[in-house]
Amino acid sequence: MATAKFAEIKEYIRRHIESGEWEENTRVPSENQLAEQFDCSRMTARRALTELVEAGVLERSQGLGTFVASLKSQSSILSIRNIADEIKGRGHGYSVQVLELEPMKAIAPIAIALGLEEGSEVFYSLLVHCEQGLPLQLEERFVNPELIPHYLEQDFSSQTPHEYLSQVAPLTEARHTIEAIMPKEQVRSRLNMAEGEPCLQIIRRTWSRQGVVSFARLIHPGNRFRLGGHLTFK
Repeated sequence: MATAKFAEIKEYIRRHIESGEWEENTRVPSENQLAEQFDCSRMTARRALTELVEAGVLERSQGLGTFVASLKSQSSILSIRNIADEIKGRGHGYSVQVLELEPMKAIAPIAIALGLEEGSEVFYSLLVHCEQGLPLQLEERFVNPELIPHYLEQDFSSQTPHEYLSQVAPLTEARHTIEAIMPKEQVRSRLNMAEGEPCLQIIRRTWSRQGVVSFARLIHPGNRFRLGGHLTFK
């Protein structure tokens, strides 16, 4: 089966970026240029560019054109996405290290966050998500076992916690805070960071219709990650 034209264009652009020929902030060919080069409609070329913009590979500047996005990985502060999908969407390899997966007793802050009694059993996971083999996110997550009884039985090397939780307890609400921190030595080691480098930390609570599902701390190396979003006002 022949490859769709828009997919050919996307692969052409990704290949030039990944080879280093097109560095960040390089202007890519316009819709008209791509349509002529690939003998397709302008709408097809626009679809390819739009999908790459949405994946964070390209950035569009009104009136100036479309450019190779910054090499820093980017997530939206307006939505919660599966990190594995984000990384794969950029055409990069995703891998994960499952460091801990066990039950534990909830100390006061965790119990309060999950709406449980102090000392109650909660499920705990600690993972490092990697992009192209390089650590991108340290995920520390506490899960309400009353709502997610089979959490510890999951294989998170094939499915992320977020993906699993979204399936068994669809999210209805989420709250998060974002701050810059200086990581402790153990965190630096797990994220393969040099001393003195800052991190971006996201604290997130998620709810389903039944109550609080999880409380998570997501830590990213500041020089490999950024947050962004786009709002349209009508």
